[in-house]
This record gives sequence, structure tokens and C-alpha cells, in this order.
Amino acid sequence: MRITVPPDPVAELYADHHGWLKGWLRRKVGCPEQAADLMQDTFVKVMLNQSESGIREPRAYLATVANRLAVDFFRRQQIERSYLEALAALPENESPSAEEALLFKEALFELDRLLDGLGPKVKQAFLLAQCDTLSYAEIAARLGISVRSVNNYVARAMAHCCLALA
Repeated sequence: MRITVPPDPVAELYADHHGWLKGWLRRKVGCPEQAADLMQDTFVKVMLNQSESGIREPRAYLATVANRLAVDFFRRQQIERSYLEALAALPENESPSAEEALLFKEALFELDRLLDGLGPKVKQAFLLAQCDTLSYAEIAARLGISVRSVNNYVARAMAHCCLALA
């Protein structure tokens, strides 16, 4: 009796499209090593999110997944650059330890993930209220919006974070 193993759709997808995807990502991010990492992350996501139905447009699907990962990569780079600039501006005696810096950076990445999907003004109003502890009137003046809008934005961001954590 001979046992046949059904083909693995992700393995076939990888075999058929990994070269194309790596080249596409290399052009997008400009770094071969980062492109290779994002390509592998893309296939891991595909593996974890695999549905019962086949993928009708594999390159479009892979490009969508990879593009989302690339956007996250660029956003994390921007957060890291901003964080390093803020650290460099601190007096030497106030600089955090390496462990504290790493924990803070990870908290920033998590906060960014929680706020993902909100508009820029909503994010900014929330961060000004929570991190800078500005009053709603001060936030309204800074952003050029009404206090009522600030209240709505902060409430929307809080609800969004609660849902993201649930």
C-alpha cells in the first residue's frame, strides 16, 4: 500500500513565487537582507492565515501581505529614529539604561500597534492627552479643532485601544 501525501499549497506558493517576491521587496525596501526577512515573514503569515480555499491571484495576495509588513517595517524605523533623536537630546545623566531604553522602545512599538488604523489627528489628540497630559482645551488650540472634537477623538482612541487589547 502506497501512501500519497497531498501537496502543500504554501510550499507550492513559495516555490513558484519566492524569487519574484524577494525581488519585489528588494526594490521596495532597498536592502537585500531586509527584503529576505520580509519575504520569510510574508510566507509565515500566509502559512498561519491559510484558509481552506486556494489563492486565486497569488502575486497580488503576496504583494498585499508583504506590503503591509513593509509598511510596518518603515513605521518601526521611523519610531526608532524619533526615539533615538529624543534620547540624544537628553542630558547624559538622564539617559536610561540599555534595558530601560529597550523596554521603552518596545512600549512605543506596542502603542503604535494599538493606535494603528486611527487617523493622524485622533492619534495626536490621544497622545497629547495621555503622554503630554495637556488639557482638552490646550489640545484643541494646538490642533486647531474644537474641544468637543478632542473629546470625541480621545474617546475613539481609547475604545480602539480597548478593542485591540481584547
